[in-house]
Amino acid sequence: MMTNGPAATIGEIVDVPFARPRDRAAIDEDPRYFALRNRALDFLYHRFALSSDAE
Repeated sequence: MMTNGPAATIGEIVDVPFARPRDRAAIDEDPRYFALRNRALDFLYHRFALSSDAE
């Protein structure tokens, strides 16, 4: 996942455990999907919220 801004850098590397090609319907039922989704949303929220608060 990338950090914010024009000088973005790699903020965190996330391994996606789902084989390709991915079946969206099957992934939606996998609890690992929600854990990864929540991790990504948490990362984005905290990176954006912290950088926005600093301005």
